[in-house]
Formats: sequence, C-alpha cells, structure tokens
Amino acid sequence: MRSIRLMGLLGMLALIGCTSVGSLGIIAKSSADPVSLLSKGHSVKDLGPAEGRACRYFALAVIPWGNSDIQNAVDQALQKTGGDALVNVSTSTSLYGFAPIYNVFSFTCTSVKGTAVKVE
Repeated sequence: MRSIRLMGLLGMLALIGCTSVGSLGIIAKSSADPVSLLSKGHSVKDLGPAEGRACRYFALAVIPWGNSDIQNAVDQALQKTGGDALVNVSTSTSLYGFAPIYNVFSFTCTSVKGTAVKVE
C-alpha cells in the first residue's frame, strides 16, 4: 500500500503546469480586414458562442510541432461557426510539462471563448 501512495505522489510531481487568463473586446479572423470591419456602419449577426484551441508540443525540448498562437485558436473557433470575428473574448494560455526536470514532453495551449459575429 505504501508503494502505491509513493507512486501516486511521484506521478503528481512529474506533471507540472500553469495557466494565464485574459480578456479582449474583439478579435477578427486572420483573413479579415479589421479596419474595414470597424470603419463603416455594418450590420452584425450574432452567431452564438464559439471556442477554439491551438496547441504546440515539444519532445525532448528540441522537437517542436504545432502552432499555439492566439490567431490560430481564433481561426479555429470562427471556422466552426462561419463568423468573421469574436467579441467579448476570454483567453487562456496553459503550459504543461511531463517530467519537467528532463523536458521529456511538454505542451502549451491557447484557448479562446467568445461570441461569434458575422459582418453583413
């Protein structure tokens, strides 16, 4: 029984992570021209809630793959809804590491949540 507790404790210590959270007013998809979206009086259609997530992974701290930037997460959220922008956006960025002393495997993810809108 003692060895099971020790293994559980070591397992919890082997995975370490942190998260930061923020909020924004509006983020447009990468193919949109944000100045034209805001400069003219356009009608806007509310498409409802949308969320997206983008991750970047690292193996042995030298082999990266993926893209965790906020624009990638926004584009994924808007692709699902067909919207042009997110309003009332909340963002979070997380970093997790497995066996962080040796950098065996780690990943960082950016998540966005907001209301998708379509400019008409």
